[in-house]
Amino acid sequence: MSILSGIHPIAEALKAHHPLERVLVTQGAGGPRLQEIIDLARRASVPIRFEPRAALDRLAGSPAHQGVVAMGAASRYAELESVAGAELLVVLDGVEDPHNLGAVIRTAHAAGALAVVVPDRRSAPLNETVAKAAAGALSILPVVRGGNLNRTLEQLKEHGFWIYGLDERGDRMYTQADFAGRAALVVGGEGPGLHDQVRKKCDFLLRIPMAGQIASLNVSVATGIVLFEWARGRGFAGGPEGA
Repeated sequence: MSILSGIHPIAEALKAHHPLERVLVTQGAGGPRLQEIIDLARRASVPIRFEPRAALDRLAGSPAHQGVVAMGAASRYAELESVAGAELLVVLDGVEDPHNLGAVIRTAHAAGALAVVVPDRRSAPLNETVAKAAAGALSILPVVRGGNLNRTLEQLKEHGFWIYGLDERGDRMYTQADFAGRAALVVGGEGPGLHDQVRKKCDFLLRIPMAGQIASLNVSVATGIVLFEWARGRGFAGGPEGA
């Protein structure tokens, strides 16, 4: 991940609309030049974090950062409204491993999803590791940073999406989902799975039956299983000859 430090480089990056993961500002720092960066970041929907100076020193590798550090992204985030007409979206709740995020992006694109939606917090940044794991899909499939995930799910419902959560405690098998209409598949992160409030926002909770003693699958594998069940139900055969 590229790191920018200093007022002028970060201001220029924001003005040029370069993809940035987030901007970090030293707690208690102020002044018109820092305020300009904060305003530019907010207009560009780039998250801002106020951190202790020592944290910025470590990230920048030097104390000469003028109170502001930015983390670059490998790709620009899309807006939720730009994908609101999709038939299928993948929504991630706390996937913080960049390898898993890249693998989900790759699988989502292969299955026919139009975009992957991630929250502002509890998500791996779009860095070079994600781009490599996505094997080219990151440059094709939009990734939307939706802010608060509960609010994002409400917005998707307003756009006519049915929300399907993938949860080992789900009340129906993933093969029993009819995926009627437009669907958003919500997948939890490594370990905790879906958070309680996110689970409550789902219209349906689906589970994947497990034959062995391991209670769960890798998040990208589990996502792929359900996505291709959706694709099968839509008659997707894959390949130019249906192979």
